[in-house]
Amino acid sequence: MAEENENLDLSSPNRGTIIPINIEDEMRSAYIDYSMSVIVSRALPDVRDGFKPVHRRVLYGMSELGVYHNRAHKKSARIVGEVLGKYHPHGDSSVYDTMVRMAQEWSLRYPLVDGQGNFGSIDGDSPAAMRYTEARLKRIAEEMLADINKETVDFQPNFDDSLNEPSVLPARIPNLLLNGTSGIAVGMATNMAPHNLTEVVDGITAYIANPEIEIDELMQHIKAPDFPTGGIIYGYSGVKAAFETGRGRIVLRSVANFEVSKTGKEQIVVTEIPYMVNKANMIEKTAGLINEKKIEGISDLRDESDRDGLRIVYDLKRDAVPNVVLNNLYKYTQLQSSFSINNVALVKGRPLTLNLKELIKYYVEHRIEVITRKTQFELKEAEKRAHILEGLLIALDHLDEVIALIRGSKDPEEAKLGLITKFELSELQARAILDMRLQRLTGLERDKIVAEYKELMALIEELNSILASEEKKKEIIKADLQDLKTKYGDERRSKIEMVGAEFNIEDMIPDDEMLVTVSNQGYIKRTNLAEYRAQSRGGTGSRGVKTKDEDYTEHLFMATNHNYLLFFTEKGRLYWLRVFEVPEGNKTSKGRAIQNLINIESDDNVKAVLNVKTLVDEDYIKNNYIVMCTKNGTVKKTLLELYSRPRVNGIIAININEGDTLIDVALTNGDDYIIIAANQGKAVRFHESGIRPMGRGATGVRGINLAESDHVIGMICVNREDAQLLVVTEKGYGKRSDIGDYRITSRGAKGVKSLNITDKIGNLVAIKEVTDDDDLMIITTRGILIRMHVADLRIMGRNTQGVKLIKLSDKDGIASVTRIVRDEEEEALEGAELVEGAVAIEPNTETTSETTEPSVDTEETPEEDTDSNEDES
Repeated sequence: MAEENENLDLSSPNRGTIIPINIEDEMRSAYIDYSMSVIVSRALPDVRDGFKPVHRRVLYGMSELGVYHNRAHKKSARIVGEVLGKYHPHGDSSVYDTMVRMAQEWSLRYPLVDGQGNFGSIDGDSPAAMRYTEARLKRIAEEMLADINKETVDFQPNFDDSLNEPSVLPARIPNLLLNGTSGIAVGMATNMAPHNLTEVVDGITAYIANPEIEIDELMQHIKAPDFPTGGIIYGYSGVKAAFETGRGRIVLRSVANFEVSKTGKEQIVVTEIPYMVNKANMIEKTAGLINEKKIEGISDLRDESDRDGLRIVYDLKRDAVPNVVLNNLYKYTQLQSSFSINNVALVKGRPLTLNLKELIKYYVEHRIEVITRKTQFELKEAEKRAHILEGLLIALDHLDEVIALIRGSKDPEEAKLGLITKFELSELQARAILDMRLQRLTGLERDKIVAEYKELMALIEELNSILASEEKKKEIIKADLQDLKTKYGDERRSKIEMVGAEFNIEDMIPDDEMLVTVSNQGYIKRTNLAEYRAQSRGGTGSRGVKTKDEDYTEHLFMATNHNYLLFFTEKGRLYWLRVFEVPEGNKTSKGRAIQNLINIESDDNVKAVLNVKTLVDEDYIKNNYIVMCTKNGTVKKTLLELYSRPRVNGIIAININEGDTLIDVALTNGDDYIIIAANQGKAVRFHESGIRPMGRGATGVRGINLAESDHVIGMICVNREDAQLLVVTEKGYGKRSDIGDYRITSRGAKGVKSLNITDKIGNLVAIKEVTDDDDLMIITTRGILIRMHVADLRIMGRNTQGVKLIKLSDKDGIASVTRIVRDEEEEALEGAELVEGAVAIEPNTETTSETTEPSVDTEETPEEDTDSNEDES
């Protein structure tokens, strides 16, 4: 080693070429160069044409190879070789993969390459090798290259300086907005969503008309991204953020429907999945979750997709609730995914994050430059041609002299110089005269030259006017866009579903009155009240509800479309639904299973449904209460505000003791009287101030002291001074009495008789608060419905049997009773078709044996009226 050091010549002239450099500075400089190369030359798109260099080179290479949409396909290997050898000095897989993706309908909203052969699948299958597939340009891709040979864009040397390639494409279509892109650079990334061409054209046109347009106004045209695989954009806040700031997160959901198979099995059928989701991987992972019992209720999972479209079928178990299963699929699988928008693109070589308006602005600026350069090129060519024609016309005007000069010249060069000198022509004009064929000397050909010259002069004038006017350039852009819209415009694929407070959907729905029915087996529907007509007391009724065998309507009440429905179950849970969210049907339809609308547990049942005007008015929810009553006589009062925040999976409304169930619910204003009635005919009346407000999880206090084997059948809250109490028995008898006949007691009393119970009329099944202005709607267990005026029922004493309200068959009974406030317009709706064989009984007829019981108000003994005054439980 010492010998080697001795041999070093420190005086060597090469010694000065060694420059000491700090390694940190060198690493920093090299890494910056590398990162900028990745950013500019590989990963980020140009804002003008929306392409990275590889995409641009593939399309340009295909155009140079001549594989246009109206010509035969060429082998992909030939195309890849062309691009690889001339423009893109990287691996062949990068070129082929790029071309393949541009041909996949599930990857690009508007594919640019027409592939022939196996180009992969939405399941993630690899495409065939490039030697097996063929490709050519799509017609829409040729719009990206339109006018590229008219000096519209700058060209730059390729990797070995042997050829030139475009630095950007003319981009007649706004490709960056239409197809989006994604890429990971160094220290930054981009992920841009595709959009609908029709909407984008409308948005750009609006921007051109008013460059000061706000983003909110642009969003009226470009509503949201539009993904090639369709799906549902769930929520709009992410879309709005992305349009306004260039960053946002969009939640995408699959399109799923509930169906019933030929064997009667309920199914969830998915027909569209979120963008960029691998279908096969999703199904495999879902099957794993089902096997691990993380998703319950699915018995089988199949992929039934074919050439007609995507179809994934989930067979459900018998006890499964479809809505619950679907929500779990959304939660745990890629049936719901998110797309994070990050609009980063190169603007004059620098990466910037762009909002919607900026994306449109830079595209329009690019198109104005392209049109300017195209116009300049066409003007230059037109002026060049006009200049030649001027020379030809001069030659034709001096034809004999020109011929003599040419004949007297010893060679073409001498002839050219003679023409230039004698007739003051340019070299170009002289050469054109010498190249002119003899047939151009005819009179007809002269006329053609004159006509062509005039057309050129008009064209030159038009081109100059375009160059002088920005408005004319914008009009050309608008005309081009409209042409694109006509050729390639289509319908939006991705639906937009507003959620939460993002969209006030009730503004779109008339607040009509509806009759809402819920059957015993859990079917719900809403029907316009106009479908029902009034009938006389005692009629057999018209067919009101078509139900399944052994099913009957259990809840029937009035509501308007904008109201909230609060569903209380026998286990004490609460669920919410808007009236307009309930499927609408006619009066004979059975409705839709309530489990498909709310996430109720399979072993629970809806026992009470409350119609609430609003849950957003602070004054309303803080001054109204929910009063609940259980089968064993427990009552509870809670402020409505505690139930004003809907949750998908419901909340606990009341704590139910073992062996007890929730039976009825009422909305009060804090100053109502409560009447609770029992099956054996007793009823207790007390002021609601006797119940202190409690929390959601409380059990409540004793409301009525029940006899052994007795149970509560209903509760009402009296809030009208002119109201009477209507009671109905299981065998169709009923009456109305003054509420004043029921003396006020303390909470927890045994109560007084509300009806003289006998075997003939049966036990009590319903109580209602009514007035003369109300109608009564009664439905039997067989689905027979009757509507009558309460005014047809005279007021009787509380200890009478009442009158027959509806004639029942031996196996029929009363299922539900509801009070309906009658409108003036409905006064004319008297009479209805009776069920075949029905016998109507005229109102106020008292000659039947059913109404001959004595009308005596006999109160019970004081022992029966004593208050139990039990402590709160």
